[in-house]
Parts: sequence; C-alpha cells; structure tokens
Amino acid sequence: MAIGIDADVNEPESGSASADRSALWQAVFWTAVSIALLMLLWQIAAVIADDPRRLPTPLQVIARIIEETAKGDLPYHLGVTLARVIASFAVAMVIGTALGFAMGRLPLLDQIGHAWLVFFLNMPALVIIVLCYIWIGLVETAVVVAVALNKIPNVVVTVREGSRALDQSLLEMAASFRIGKRKTFTKVILPQLYPYLAAAARSGLALIWKIVLVTELLGRSSGVGFKIFEYFANFDVDKILAYALAFTIVILMIEWTLMMPLERHVTRWRR
Repeated sequence: MAIGIDADVNEPESGSASADRSALWQAVFWTAVSIALLMLLWQIAAVIADDPRRLPTPLQVIARIIEETAKGDLPYHLGVTLARVIASFAVAMVIGTALGFAMGRLPLLDQIGHAWLVFFLNMPALVIIVLCYIWIGLVETAVVVAVALNKIPNVVVTVREGSRALDQSLLEMAASFRIGKRKTFTKVILPQLYPYLAAAARSGLALIWKIVLVTELLGRSSGVGFKIFEYFANFDVDKILAYALAFTIVILMIEWTLMMPLERHVTRWRR
C-alpha cells in the first residue's frame, strides 16, 4: 500500500519535470529557427547591398569571431563586460527588489518615493553615466553605480506591482496560524513574487548589458563597448558585428541555461 501511495505521489512530479524539459527544448528549438531565419535575411541583405565593408555576410562576421578568439582579444573583452553586467545586475536586483517590495506594502513610502521613481525612470541613461564618471571617476565603481541606477527604477516598478498584488487572504491565513514572519515571507510572499522577479530579471539583463556597452564606450579601456568604439573609428563593420554577435550569443546562452529553467522552476507551483 505504501509503495502504491509513493508511486501516485511521485508520478505527477515526474510528469511535470518531463513537461518542463519538453517546453524548454521546444523554446530552444524555435529560438534556433528564428536565429536561422535572421541569418538568412542577413545573407540576402548583404548580397543585395554588395558592399562587404558596409554590410558583411554572416560567414565573414563568423570568420572575424574565430580570428579575434584565436588572438585572445574576444574572450578577454567578453569576460570583462560580462563581469560588469553581473555586478550591475546583482546590485540593481537586490536594491530594486527591496525598494519595490517596501513601496508596494507601505502606502506612505510609495507616496514619498513615487516622484523620485518617475524622475529616475525618465532620466536619460547617458546623463547618469556622464555624471557618475565626473563624480566618482573613470573607475569600475562608476560603471556599476551608473548601470545600477539606470536599472533599479524598472525593477522597483515591477516588484511594486507584484507586492501590491499579493493575496491578502493568504497573508491573513499565515497570521492566524502563526507560522512566523520568516516562513510567511519564504512560503507565502516569495512564491507570489517570483513571476514579477523573473520578469524584472529578464528585462533587466537585456537592458543592463546595453548600458554597460555605453559606459565602456565613454570611459573604459576594455570591454566589448570599448572594442566597438575602436573599430567604429576604423570603420571595421565586420569586427563591430563580430563583437556584438558574440556577446549576444553569450546572453542567449544565459537565457537558455539559467533564466528560462529558473523561471519554470520558481513558477512550477502555478501548474
């Protein structure tokens, strides 16, 4: 009898895991098809343009990626940029999540902070970057602060909406059973916030690496943005596209191997 009960309990979990893997592979497959279609359109446009200096073919760009990788330049600058992205992303998510949750649960704090939030949401990223370089200096700290300041407001808005949408009846039930603040947060609040956190993280990753490239272009001597500016000065379009494509591939790999599985894992309770 016990064996039968265990089998019944484990069967849905196994089926759910199988469905998750199937959905993940399906998403990867269609993403690969989409990329292949993009490459085909790129190839057609390059043939029509018939000017390799202005619009090289995908094969020419891939050849540059291999060349820069063999020299060691591409892995180094990719690594530097990725480190800056990770640091800025972590700071923005931690601070933005804390502020967003607090503003969603405390109406007075929301009223006080709303004007600040609107101000920073509409402040151009370029202005924040330039000011951070002037006030802090041309150092790594300025990069992380500038990028985080540009992303924190977006995280705050998303998490604030999630905090406002918390099911009050579940919170009241947790209070009536006296399960404690820690368990209430981890077992009741966090599961409801996961979709909002996942949305903030996914959009944040896409935004942050673009802003990091701007900071590197303006004031750093390393990174993908620095190399793109260097090749722009020499009108090396193939190398500009090589660095941009290489880093886009890295971001796609993070999306496939980390963001998508993590999002499916934390929202499994909905299914």
